[in-house]
Amino acid sequence: MTQSGTNLRRRGYVTFLTGAILLGTAPSLSAHHAFSAEFDPETPVILQGEVTRIEWINPHAWIHMAVTKEDGATTEWMIEGGTPNSLMRTGINRKSLTIGTTIIVHGYQSKDKNCRPKCKANGRDMTFEDGRRLFMGSSGTGAPKDGTESPDRP
Repeated sequence: MTQSGTNLRRRGYVTFLTGAILLGTAPSLSAHHAFSAEFDPETPVILQGEVTRIEWINPHAWIHMAVTKEDGATTEWMIEGGTPNSLMRTGINRKSLTIGTTIIVHGYQSKDKNCRPKCKANGRDMTFEDGRRLFMGSSGTGAPKDGTESPDRP
């Protein structure tokens, strides 16, 4: 085989691999969304309650919590956080956040405000009972800045 034939074969192989990689990642890329596609930057929420369930899944972890309203009724909320890996880098992990933990979440409510079956929000910060405040990972997706950003926390 000639030198040009070998180069063509290599180029075809590289093109095939590139296409296969792009096709393989397409579902995960399309599953990710911009903040503004689902959440309302004009509807900030502060939620306090007990963690009832945690989903350590990609592309976003979900924290479920029971929030008691002023009238005594309880509302279930699903709070979207960053990836499990990004949450662990900020100090939120399976040992620090367990079922029954009381937390305060600052975030933004979803555009779908009917809360069926649960209310949804995008979490920005989580505060534990001992006062620790940890970033939940919503920046970089179009979430509004709240004035607490620093060089090491967007």
